[in-house]
Amino acid sequence: MTFTLLQIFLGLVVLIGGAELLVRGASSVALRFDMSPLVVGLTVVAFGTSLPELLISVTSALRGSSDLAMGNVVGSNICNLALVLGATALVYPVGVQRDSLRLDWPMTMGCSLLLYLLSLDGELRWYEGVLFVAILVTYIVWIIRRSRKQTRANRELEQQAEAVEVPEAPSSSPWKDVLLIGLGCVGLFWGADWFVNGSQKLALSLGVSERIIGLTVVAVGTSLPELVTSIVAAYRRHTDIALGNLLGSNIFNILSILGITSVISSIDVSQDILDVDMWWMLGITLVLLPVMWTFRRISRLEGTFLLGLYLYYVFIVVV
Repeated sequence: MTFTLLQIFLGLVVLIGGAELLVRGASSVALRFDMSPLVVGLTVVAFGTSLPELLISVTSALRGSSDLAMGNVVGSNICNLALVLGATALVYPVGVQRDSLRLDWPMTMGCSLLLYLLSLDGELRWYEGVLFVAILVTYIVWIIRRSRKQTRANRELEQQAEAVEVPEAPSSSPWKDVLLIGLGCVGLFWGADWFVNGSQKLALSLGVSERIIGLTVVAVGTSLPELVTSIVAAYRRHTDIALGNLLGSNIFNILSILGITSVISSIDVSQDILDVDMWWMLGITLVLLPVMWTFRRISRLEGTFLLGLYLYYVFIVVV
């Protein structure tokens, strides 16, 4: 058991470290080709920070652990909007921007509903994955074009890029970029392998399903960077973009992670995930709308409510 937990922990650390190296290397390459920090933040960084979840889902699906792959995404989305957002609001109330109400929330809810509807037959197939990826590409292109037309949106998105430490200029040497990208890829590969292997062993040793491990251990583990970043931002009173970042992360999780994974290998969707977990994901996303609407901020009381929802969800899933 101790070795299994150590394997899961090391796998997660190597995954996150690999993603960080890959993001830095790829961002520097992109800037070397005169891409702006804004565009890098919306493309390279957004994709790079989702690579741990992507690698875990792809590896799980290829090994026949579809519950782990699907539970990873659904659990991460629940975790983002309940645990991470709730904890952030407890530290300092989270402001709600107009775009979060008008654009990010409808897109998040729409993607969640689409995932549920396409999963009703018990499987996500390759052509449904292609649809997800096509929607994602269209969404990214639209956001970039819109950001260029709106000065205010442009400033906010540049703050997002700065929040994840996108470099403003390329590194001194292209070989350094190549080395970072190479080390990042190696870290992602082995980190995903260790993490998935450890998670499967933990499920067997505890006598619980891979669905539960995916919805709890894997989901919380892959959401730790967002949790730490959001809490630090809240402590420094910089919560203005936290909600948009979390909603955007949920959109990216569904469209990119499940989209790419299902193109590579079809994902079986268990009845438990359909009947319980997806309804929780939809329910928490729906509840978030009135929470966002009142006073245009998420208060400490509402943060406590979101945390309570998450704890209750984990209780009913585990027990």
